[in-house]
Amino acid sequence: MAQRGRRGLAAGLAAAVLLGVAGTLAAVPGTSAGPQTRTFPPAGPAVQPVRTTAGERVVQIVAHPDDDLFFMNPDTAQSLATGRSLTSVYLTAGESDGVNARRDDPDPPAADKAAYAEARQNGIRAAYAEMATGDRTSPWSRTAVPTAGGGEAELDTLRAKPWISLVWVQLHEAGSINGDRPHSLHGLWDGRVDALSSQLSSGTPVREDFAYTKRQVVETVAGLLQRFRPTFVRIQDPTPGRTPKGTYSDHQDHMYGARFAQAALARYAAVPGRPAFGVQTYLGYSTGALPHTLTPADAEAKLRTLKTYAWADGTDHCGAPAGCGDRKVAARPAGHGWAQTVRHSRGGSTTWAQPGPGGSAWAFSVLDQRLAVWHRAGATTGWSGPRLLGGGGLDGGVTSVRLPDGRTAVLGTRTTLGGRAADYRRDVVLRVQRTRGGDFGPWTSLGTPERDDASGTSAISAPAAVVDPSGRLTVFVRDSAHRLTGRTGLPGGGWGPWTPLGGSGLRGDPVAATDASGRHTVLVPTPSSVLAWTQDEPGGPLSGPLRTGLPATTLALNAAADARGDGIRLWYRTPVTGEVRGAHFRGAGADAGAPGTGDRGVVGGSTPGSRRAGTAGAAAGTGTGKAAGPGMGKRAGTGAVPTTVPAKAAMFVAVTSFVPSTGVAGFGPVARSGDLLAVRSRAGVLATTRTKARPRPVPGTDPAARAGWTEGGFLLAGAPAGLPGGIAAIGLDGTLHWTPSDRTETAGLASQPEGRETLRR
Repeated sequence: MAQRGRRGLAAGLAAAVLLGVAGTLAAVPGTSAGPQTRTFPPAGPAVQPVRTTAGERVVQIVAHPDDDLFFMNPDTAQSLATGRSLTSVYLTAGESDGVNARRDDPDPPAADKAAYAEARQNGIRAAYAEMATGDRTSPWSRTAVPTAGGGEAELDTLRAKPWISLVWVQLHEAGSINGDRPHSLHGLWDGRVDALSSQLSSGTPVREDFAYTKRQVVETVAGLLQRFRPTFVRIQDPTPGRTPKGTYSDHQDHMYGARFAQAALARYAAVPGRPAFGVQTYLGYSTGALPHTLTPADAEAKLRTLKTYAWADGTDHCGAPAGCGDRKVAARPAGHGWAQTVRHSRGGSTTWAQPGPGGSAWAFSVLDQRLAVWHRAGATTGWSGPRLLGGGGLDGGVTSVRLPDGRTAVLGTRTTLGGRAADYRRDVVLRVQRTRGGDFGPWTSLGTPERDDASGTSAISAPAAVVDPSGRLTVFVRDSAHRLTGRTGLPGGGWGPWTPLGGSGLRGDPVAATDASGRHTVLVPTPSSVLAWTQDEPGGPLSGPLRTGLPATTLALNAAADARGDGIRLWYRTPVTGEVRGAHFRGAGADAGAPGTGDRGVVGGSTPGSRRAGTAGAAAGTGTGKAAGPGMGKRAGTGAVPTTVPAKAAMFVAVTSFVPSTGVAGFGPVARSGDLLAVRSRAGVLATTRTKARPRPVPGTDPAARAGWTEGGFLLAGAPAGLPGGIAAIGLDGTLHWTPSDRTETAGLASQPEGRETLRR
């Protein structure tokens, strides 16, 4: 029956014109993988394929079965535990070479791509059932549903918890991380093939093969978004960068699957009447070589789920001839360090909120790929918002700075999809209030330090910014070559060129701060430490990179002026333990190498007077001899950016660990409001503590170890932000939550754009 169906489809569509419209299928000859097993389940009673909960609804879009378990978990498990809707969408069948066996298996089965695709499905169903119910055999209802692209997808619903769904689009995978595979998502995106054919699993209720044009894939995913109406969407990293050898640092299916998801989200954002949504992207293969973010207990829980998916025990618990899981993964269920970590690739800023005059405040996020704005008129008044401003395409996460005249500037990055594959790009954008406390002007593009998308996949970081007393901004990003680059506003308006500032091996996002004397400092993590760029004196050239002597971090930093007026305070978290630590970068008047006072605890040592690391890159010269702007380093023509710092500016002193978070742990940056600290806990929720009069934590994972911490009841989107008077945080439903500094309860402002707000307590 399956072979007749495929032959009939091919014969009927061999001469089809690829119009790229919904409902038009395109045949792709010559893509058969050879003999495959296809067994159709008997027709059963109709099932209700969609059930969602009120409030928070999450959709995950990944390329292969297991990408969610390797790169999004434990965030996936945390969503399952909330009792709210979660849908995972798998774009390809993940058929690989069709051999469901460990590489060292002496007697592997014959290649059967349809059967291997089914085995991977069975493994995913078992893993999700176990995470959600504790029983990997908890049954699923399986049905075929029409897609907006004109074909069908398989929809599986967990019967015990019908708000949990899996969607199998079942397109061909590339079958190679970096190899030239035109018949793939990559080839379809680039226009090397007109359509990508299906790879149906054995046993799927989808009966007919199909092929999708590029537009049909976008329509299919956008239609699934419209079906499940998410408030939060998780996707893989669309700009993972390249290795030093020039190859992609992630699987091509991961990258181009994420770009298809971006295009679908842009289409879905135009649908009226749906809830506002946020987006989180996840680092892929390269995260395993970076400092691990999960505690041993959390890593072990993640590994258990992966072993269930991999069918590690070999027990026939599913009754399927194809097998109950992915035996390729059974040989290495932890992947290449992936079970020990999870890392968000966007949205880690803690400076997305800014105080205004008279106790007022502003908070910003990205909803519907647009800037969402909340406002508080005074210290004792409530928050209003969110108001969604015009201009789409924003990537998740923004940062903000307060200008000397009291206005606020918001910065982020924006993705332009374009009509051709070569048009894809990411640029830095800026939006400034027209008047103090007033409306915001339009987005201004500051461009990108990247030559084009092909050379580095547009893998720039989120921006950081400093402002001088005249109001002139300097903006910094990490480029795709893992160096720091900057751009400064010019005195007469306009901007200087993007200027390389050196460094190597930079990861994560830069952070920047200005101390009480007006000196700027930029800090950027590496896998083993943190590098710094700083000024000898206010208005002087920015020099670096400098070694700070700091240990490895989880790559998520937060820097701000010291509250006592003495230099800069940096906050970070230690790998594996998730403990919160602080570093003090002292002011210019401090003696070189003098020990820091810290806040509490034992000083861990000091650093000598003048340090440097790496070689600064050459400034992007124009031959004019003009300065690139304050804080960007003196230059003439193609002169190099200075890299040494006098002893009086060597302000890197001891690290003081004084906020153990054993039991709370977690990953991501630290926000601060006075003596109140806020973090993402290991459970994915907001956790706050005070740095004064805290009880001594109890070692281990006993609940008593959480003494001194207060955890919220909502999953966190992005990172918290500190303001005078409290901590702001955003949930997966787009709600702004406010934790005042003088008490522990949190108020939530629901996400109802364009001025419709509801305050919950």
